[in-house]
Order: sequence, then structure tokens, then C-alpha cells
Amino acid sequence: MNLALRSLAWTLAICMIALPLIAVLNGWIGNERWPMRRLAVTADFEMVSEQAVRDAVQPYVGKGFFAVELSKVRAAVAKIAWVDQIEVRKRWPDRLEIVLTEHAPIAHWGDKQMVSESGQFYLAPPVTVPSMPTFEGPQDRIHELIEFYIYSSSQFALSGRDVKVVRLSIRGGWSLSLDNGLEIEVGRDNKNERVRRFAKSLPKISAAAGLKIVRADLRYTNGFAIAWGQAADIQTTTGQKVQKSS
Repeated sequence: MNLALRSLAWTLAICMIALPLIAVLNGWIGNERWPMRRLAVTADFEMVSEQAVRDAVQPYVGKGFFAVELSKVRAAVAKIAWVDQIEVRKRWPDRLEIVLTEHAPIAHWGDKQMVSESGQFYLAPPVTVPSMPTFEGPQDRIHELIEFYIYSSSQFALSGRDVKVVRLSIRGGWSLSLDNGLEIEVGRDNKNERVRRFAKSLPKISAAAGLKIVRADLRYTNGFAIAWGQAADIQTTTGQKVQKSS
């Protein structure tokens, strides 16, 4: 057998081996013999539903175990809102495993969006979301809103209060609303220090007055302007100052 015939024989032999393998890997044949029967999804499922993951994966598993392209499955799942990190793997003989983590929501943004801890905006999911604060302000300053929320929450937590709204005006003025209805005007400058002083003084002020504080203006160098009231009877003490604590 001359060299040309030997080369042709080897080429035919390789093709006879390679073509069936290629056909299996592309799902042209073998999908009935080696089907992908099981899908295991591991996640907390707070913002993402398991059904949404299954629906995203379904178009990529019908051609059999060997034809499943993990990169395409990963890309499809990544398109689901609130999905952060994804791991996808195949386990012989018929199992596809997906492990995903979700972006952690930190606040509402308007009526239809939410914000994650990393500052990314998403449509609010069609599931019940635990009570969370609301952020209001320019989107390009979302990281400042998150930082101020985390800081102010830690300060008011000492007196058992939760921050429900964080606002940043177009002019750069900060304000807060607490879970008891207290409205706090913080101002533009030294916001962390102003909040710290007021949060530290709040339990003492409330206990001494015996009345509900409905509004506080922290934009004073040496004190706070306080508006007192009870339920529907608000008595505003314009310009009244309570000296700050050292």
C-alpha cells in the first residue's frame, strides 16, 4: 500500500471515530441514550425563583448529557435579575447542578426598583420583600446613600430605632426618617458627626421631655432644633435648641 492509500485509510479511520463523537457532543445523536434527566439548583431563593432558573436552563438540556454547554447555561441564568454568582457543572450520568448566590437587596428605590448592597439597581421582584428602607436621591450617588444608611442605622440602633428613609437632595442636603415617624434634617456638611451627636442625645432628650419628637433639625453648630408633639397634636418650638452632648 503506497503512502497515499495509507493516508486515506488513516483519514477514514479517524473520521469514523471522530464523527460519532462530534455528533454526540452536538446532540445530533445520543440524546435518548444519554438524556439529561435531573436538574439540581442550590440557592437561598429570596429574590430569584427556582422556576425562573429551570425555565432559563430548559432550552439547553434537551440534546443530551454530552451536548449541554455549560457556558451557555451559565449565561442564561446570569440574565435573571438578582443573580450574582453562578456555578454550573455536569455530574454523570444525567444530572446538571447549579449553585447560585443572589445580590443582597438593601433598599427600595422608587416604586418599582430595588438597590443591592453593591449599589446595583434591579426591578423589584414579584415576590414578597422583607421590610426595607427607601433611598431617594441621584442614582450616580447611590454608594454615598448606602454608606450613610449603614452609618446612621448603626447610630440609631443604639436607641432601638430603625432608619426607614434616606434622602439626598439635588443640592446635596441629607435627611432621614425613622421608624417612629421622626423626621431629621441633617444638612450637607459633617453629616456623620451630626447624626452621631443627635443619636447619642436622643434617649436623654425623649426621656426628659416626656413627649414625642416629631422633627429635628441638626443644622446648628451647637445644638438641635426640635419639634415636639403627640399623635395629631404637634407643637413646634421654632428655633428652640437643645445643647449637644460632648
